[in-house]
Amino acid sequence: MEQQEYAVGLDIGTTKIVAMIGRKNEYGKLEILGVGRSKSLGVHRGVVNNITQTITSIQQAVSQAEAVSGIKIKEVTVGIAGQHIRSLQHSDYITRADSEVVINQEDIATLCNQVFKLVMLPGEEIIHVLPQEYKIDGQSDVKEPVGMYGGRLEANFHVVVGQVASIRNIYRCVKSADLELKTITLEPLASADAVLSQEEKEAGVALIDIGGGTTDLAIFKDGIIRHTAVIPQGGNIITQDIKEGCSIIEKHAELLKTKFGSAWPGENKENEIVSIPGLRGREPKEITLKNLSKIIHARVIEILETVFVEIKNYGHDEPKKQLIAGVVLTGGGSQLKHIKQLAEYVTGMPSRIGYPNEHLAGDSDTESTSPLFATAVGLVMKGLEGHFDQDEEKAVEEPVLEQPIEEVEETEEEASTISEEIKKKGIFDAWATKFKEFLDKAE
Repeated sequence: MEQQEYAVGLDIGTTKIVAMIGRKNEYGKLEILGVGRSKSLGVHRGVVNNITQTITSIQQAVSQAEAVSGIKIKEVTVGIAGQHIRSLQHSDYITRADSEVVINQEDIATLCNQVFKLVMLPGEEIIHVLPQEYKIDGQSDVKEPVGMYGGRLEANFHVVVGQVASIRNIYRCVKSADLELKTITLEPLASADAVLSQEEKEAGVALIDIGGGTTDLAIFKDGIIRHTAVIPQGGNIITQDIKEGCSIIEKHAELLKTKFGSAWPGENKENEIVSIPGLRGREPKEITLKNLSKIIHARVIEILETVFVEIKNYGHDEPKKQLIAGVVLTGGGSQLKHIKQLAEYVTGMPSRIGYPNEHLAGDSDTESTSPLFATAVGLVMKGLEGHFDQDEEKAVEEPVLEQPIEEVEETEEEASTISEEIKKKGIFDAWATKFKEFLDKAE
């Protein structure tokens, strides 16, 4: 099977690393060909802190996916999150030389390149520049400026920023695992692609992806990404609380959380008890489910309230009016019992659990449709979008750059080169190409 027919998503998380291979079937749905999963040993709160262990975990996950699918994986679409990610709002404008000529992609490219030149804090790099609304000669709420006349083109941007060192570490891990990095995308955006409908994005929705080490937030309104945040708290901190509160080992704490845990203490009676095997030569330990739920409840409340503060920062204390579709919970942490009801209690907004089954083929197995794999499904979808864009480019008679990434050299006309790439490949793909050049040269 040719690489163009399928895409591979690599989700490098704090608790697990997932390699997922998928392709579009004849109905346009995503068909999962293979999934590989390994324990993540070298990642803490979404940031790589042990290169060797992370490489080994990636190789294990990739080998599993290859064994299941019978496909040799060459390049991957990687998700990035972690506590180093932050976002900001920025407005910028350009003055066009001739207002009698219609606005084209080059004008938008020039405007976006201007944002990429923003001065960041030391060690930071802009990951995404996401246009929100445009304004032409004072006319606001323009969603698509291409083809319109105007002299002054303005735009509001959502800018996502991350630590260069953390991004380079992920790149090194992927490359050392004998894989090519196709593109990097922000994990909350990938999860949103997998579990949110276009109607929800139009109405206004907050996606809360509760992972092992971090909780990711993405807010959409009018079909546009409005706010993103990464909170350095996740399922692992709940497990740690259970471990300390019940004086048991971490393996038993994780098992208790997933099998018997609930985010709502009122559901459990005082006489409901679970027995934990004692360590060698010691008596088993009995734990009441009510106490277990109280421990979980306290930490989940803290995580949800922190997320809700971020939501209110966007919605100016009236998120209910801003986000009609409410809250969508996904990720491994969303599988906790009664977390949906607790989210409604904390936020006062309707909520649901986000499953990535809307875009999957009907015969997909239960594992693939779990919220646990929402990010991986979204990364595969992002990879397939790239293939679709490439197929469209082949139909265009304009020449396409065939020079390998490693051989591209920067010149004095770099800005115009980037503009041309953006015209052909789209804003994000052009950035990914330039960022890979930067990483290769840094070596």
